[in-house]
Amino acid sequence: MILTKYLILSSLVLGVQLFLYQTQRIQSVEVSDTAKIHCSSTENLEGGSSILWYLRREGETPTCIKSCLDDQNVSKFACKHETHSSTLEISNVQKTETGIYYCAVRITSYLLFGNGTTLIVGDSFTNTSWVMLLVPFPRDSQVTGTANLACVIHGVSSPVHVSWSVSGELQEQGLTRSLKAKDGSLTLINHISVPMDTWTSGKNFTCEVKFNSSGNSVKKSTRYPAATSTAHASSCLPSIVSLAVLSALMLLMVSLSLIWTLCPSRLGNKHCPSPTFSCRERSHSIPPPGDYKCYPMCYTDTRIPAQELSTSSFAGEPEGNM
Repeated sequence: MILTKYLILSSLVLGVQLFLYQTQRIQSVEVSDTAKIHCSSTENLEGGSSILWYLRREGETPTCIKSCLDDQNVSKFACKHETHSSTLEISNVQKTETGIYYCAVRITSYLLFGNGTTLIVGDSFTNTSWVMLLVPFPRDSQVTGTANLACVIHGVSSPVHVSWSVSGELQEQGLTRSLKAKDGSLTLINHISVPMDTWTSGKNFTCEVKFNSSGNSVKKSTRYPAATSTAHASSCLPSIVSLAVLSALMLLMVSLSLIWTLCPSRLGNKHCPSPTFSCRERSHSIPPPGDYKCYPMCYTDTRIPAQELSTSSFAGEPEGNM
């Protein structure tokens, strides 16, 4: 999104009214299928011969893979044009061709890019994959006025499709940051920021992760009351201690009252109420306090430094194997 805003600003500075937009934010295909990536324009593309296509793989810089002006390697990459659009067709697509595809057009000495389409080839799910949802830290959210939620996808072989919804209503796609492990697997962190009043409204926030084009998706949901109860649970230990001390004091007072009633002579009175009563030593054991248990959630500070938001490469229960 930041890249798109920058490119639009550049075109305005240059006095250009041409904009490129890729409506497919994410596309999933199976290995050996044909992938079709579309690019739309606000102006006539003049046959589309000026269109270039760039691929940015994970952790790499964008490289030009196709110029629609030439006819080279058409068996692999082919350009299909209409008046205001261009389509890149990739035949016999492989997992190594997973990445973000950008259409571009040259304007004088500048390149104007589209917003990019993420192509996912094959299945990204592995036997170590799991999904977890991170909720905002209550005190931090109150200070900033915004709530940051993050969806963590661990142990995938390639990018995945992540979408957010609030009570069933789809939201704008979140920002994704990726971390690559030594074994080549990826941990993806997709996060969104919402106003504090939206987060505290009690609506259901859902992160949906799709690992391939045909498999079932994994969903993780949360809502504000869960965070509130967790905040209370974090302070339940001092409450338990206070309750135990109070209970002990009350039992002690009751014990002294009984001793005073049944045997006042032991407390300074020389006459017992009745000769038929006998004074006995009694031991009063204080029962232990109730079995209180806390079940705190895991909070995290999901704020991302501003300098990291310009890159596309960021408590819950891990999802089991599918």
